[in-house]
Amino acid sequence: MKITGSVALALMCASLCVAQPKKIIVTGLGVKLIPEMKSVAPNITFVAPEASKMAEEAADADAILGTLSPQLFRAAKNLKWVHIFSAGVETYRFPDFLNSNVMLTNARIIQGPEISDHAFALLLALTRDLVHIIPNMPKQEWGKSAYRAVELRGKTAVIIGVGGIGSQIAQRANAFGMTVIGVDPKEMPLNPYVSRMVRPDRLDSVLPLADVLFISAPHTPESEGMMGSKQFELLKQGAYFVAVSRGKLYDGNALVKALDGKRIAGAGLDVTNPEPLPKGHALWSFDNVIITPHVATVSDGLAERQRELVVDNVARFAKGEPLRNIVDKIKGY
Repeated sequence: MKITGSVALALMCASLCVAQPKKIIVTGLGVKLIPEMKSVAPNITFVAPEASKMAEEAADADAILGTLSPQLFRAAKNLKWVHIFSAGVETYRFPDFLNSNVMLTNARIIQGPEISDHAFALLLALTRDLVHIIPNMPKQEWGKSAYRAVELRGKTAVIIGVGGIGSQIAQRANAFGMTVIGVDPKEMPLNPYVSRMVRPDRLDSVLPLADVLFISAPHTPESEGMMGSKQFELLKQGAYFVAVSRGKLYDGNALVKALDGKRIAGAGLDVTNPEPLPKGHALWSFDNVIITPHVATVSDGLAERQRELVVDNVARFAKGEPLRNIVDKIKGY
C-alpha cells in the first residue's frame, strides 16, 4: 500500500506522541484555555511561564502552544509538538526546526470563514463602487449620478491557493454565479465550487481569463513573488486584484504600475509588502484601492474554532492519537 505524505505525517505523529506526555508550555491565546485543557488531559502539566523563565521551563517540555523562536527550540530538548495560532508558518521555517521530527500544527482551515468573507467584502466594495459612495456620507452628498457598478454573475474568479481560505472563497464566488479556476500545487479532491484546477506553473495560462484574481496561498519560497510584472500584464484588462494571505506573494511595484496604467480596475489589499504599508507609499494614493491593516483574520467566531481545535489536539496528544492540522514543514503548509 502506498503511504501518502499526509498519512506518513499522521503515523509519525502517533509514534511520537504515544509516550505519555507530561508537560506543555502555553503562551498567548492558549493561556485562558488551560483549565479546559486540564479537564481533557489531567495527566499533563500545563505551564504559562514569564518570558524570563521560558527557556528554563521549555527544557523538559513535550509541547509548546504559542510562539517558537530558534533560541527556544534549542532549549526545548524534549519537544515533540508545536502549535501556532496563525495559519502562516513562514516565520517558523528555520533549519533546526525544519530538519527535526517535531510536529507543527496551525490554524489553517478554521480561519477560512472570516478571511473569505473579508476577501468578498473588499471585492464588493470595489465592484459595487462603495469605495466612492461611502466617502460622500460625511459630506452629506447624494452623488447618485456618478455611481458605477459591476455585476459578478458570469465573471471568472482565479484563486491562487485553494486551501482552507481559498476553498471558501471559491464557495462564495460560486454562490455569486462566478466561474472559478483554482491554482494550487496539491492534488485536490473534487470541489463542486471549482470548475478547473491548474498547477502554479500554469498560472500564466489562466490569468487572461480572470475578471477577479484572489491571492490566498501561503508564503513559501516557491510562492514568493509569483505575481510579478509579467503576471500583472497578463491579467485581463479591467480585472480586480484581491490579496488576503501574504503580501510577499505579489510585487507591489508591479501592482502600482498596473493601477497607474489602468490595466486593472482596482485592488483590495489586506496584506502588503512591506507591512505595515508606510506613509507615502504609492498604493495609498489610488481611489480604486482599498487597504485594510491585515485584519481579515478577526471575527467573532474565530476564538471558538481556535478553542475547539486546541483542546481537541491536546486530548489527542495526551492519548498518542494523530493530531489535526499537521503542517508539512518543508512545503510550508
